[in-house]
Amino acid sequence: MSEFLRVFKNSFKDKDIRKKILITLFLFFVFRFYSHIPVAGVNVNQLKELFSQNQFLGLLDIFSGGTLANFSIMALGLNPYIYASIVLQLLTVVYPKLEALSKEGEYGRQKINQYTRTITIPLSIFQAFGMYALLKSQNIIANLGPLDLFSFILTMTAGTLLLMWIGELISEQGIGNGISLLIFAGIVGGLPGILGQTALTLTPEEVMNLGIFAVLAIVVTGAIVFVNESVRKVPIYYAKRVRGTKISGGQSTHLPLRLNQAGVIPIIFAISLVLLPSLIANFISSSKNNVLSDLGVFLATNFNPESLLYNLAYFLLVVGFTYFYTAIIFNPQKIAEEIQKHGGFIPGIRPGKPTASYLNYITTRITLAGALFLGTVAVLPSILKNFTGIQALLIGGTSILIVVSVVIETIKILEVQMVTRSYDKFVK
Repeated sequence: MSEFLRVFKNSFKDKDIRKKILITLFLFFVFRFYSHIPVAGVNVNQLKELFSQNQFLGLLDIFSGGTLANFSIMALGLNPYIYASIVLQLLTVVYPKLEALSKEGEYGRQKINQYTRTITIPLSIFQAFGMYALLKSQNIIANLGPLDLFSFILTMTAGTLLLMWIGELISEQGIGNGISLLIFAGIVGGLPGILGQTALTLTPEEVMNLGIFAVLAIVVTGAIVFVNESVRKVPIYYAKRVRGTKISGGQSTHLPLRLNQAGVIPIIFAISLVLLPSLIANFISSSKNNVLSDLGVFLATNFNPESLLYNLAYFLLVVGFTYFYTAIIFNPQKIAEEIQKHGGFIPGIRPGKPTASYLNYITTRITLAGALFLGTVAVLPSILKNFTGIQALLIGGTSILIVVSVVIETIKILEVQMVTRSYDKFVK
């Protein structure tokens, strides 16, 4: 925390970086402001009572930053946008035209973002209708006519699009990844309520367990920082080149391969998918069709945050998305070509395809360690719950993981921007 405050303080001394920070903070304020504007026709008090009795809904609420319990116009959060991003990234792997588009630099990135926004709209409409069906089954919202239902769905869809736009503004005009920062802001914004609820529900026997939990949270935070900062240094040597009277090359450096190259993205993707069965269950469990009703009961029973199947699926999704996202952002073939192009080589490894295979071999092994760590931290609260019995802190591990990872990434971005600004001033 002291390092973050130091970097933040030094960043404020630069005019351009200070402007980006202030824009980010202002957009945070806009997000929190809209998150308290409720949708018309919903009994908020009854809704909060339902959320306090349902762990799944409480989990959704915390990751939406409290917008769901308030049932604000942003109640859907960023889930539709995250689902759309997952769909596009999966299609990029299997669809050659999208893969070629993703390699076209800034133009390709903008087109894929445009497709993601387009897919977000129908997903938001579907999720808004599912939310209406859930609230109607719990008698929290009255039976709406066609026009009122259209207004309800339109309002919630517009809220998601507004939130998506705010995230993209943070990415373009502010500091860091806008989507990750909004999720970070939502978790931090919901912390006072979580701590207050925990304090009210604790029994005297659980106070000691809470202390143990706090110590473990510090240990987990330190482990997250250690893993995020851990790198495997691959040595690279550059052969000497003689051009006329000039001699170049003959230097050595290293290629840093991070243990966790995917950052916090696998957690965000995994939590979005692992909550999907429960969301579908809430939608179909009240169906008059016996098959759909039985399927809804099965999903609700086996995919709640306490079940073994939920935690196993969560763990496997985190591991899978870590490998998947690492494969997207790290291309061994391209790195090997760049090393060969500049006359470099890895000792004992031939340039070209052997270098690419060697880098892929190393990346696969170190990513396994990073993926297993992320998956363990994600399900650790469920394991601790069996020992501490503290229900309110069930998602502490995932929250800590997201908050710490986002803070570390933001610090690095600020440091890079400060170094870049200092270099620009030196050149001038």
